[in-house]
Amino acid sequence: MANIRSSEKDIRKTIKRTAANQAVKSRIRTLRKKVLSAIESGDAATASASLNEFSSAADKAAKTKVLHKNSSSRLKSRLATKVSALTKKA
Repeated sequence: MANIRSSEKDIRKTIKRTAANQAVKSRIRTLRKKVLSAIESGDAATASASLNEFSSAADKAAKTKVLHKNSSSRLKSRLATKVSALTKKA
């Protein structure tokens, strides 16, 4: 445990930030699963709407550096490709 007052405050800040970042990551995973389940069920409209929601959340996470910008871009691209294929098939 830290002895210096500023170090104790840093520890408290780190705990709060870690919890906030974990919540953002969890939301991104949930939204990604939502898009994938819509793709699996073959529902193009729901998949497209879910993709928009996911893209927005991923961009915000990348902006605040919770996710790396390339990771965000890669995830969005892969899902967009799948949704596009589903839309063309339907």
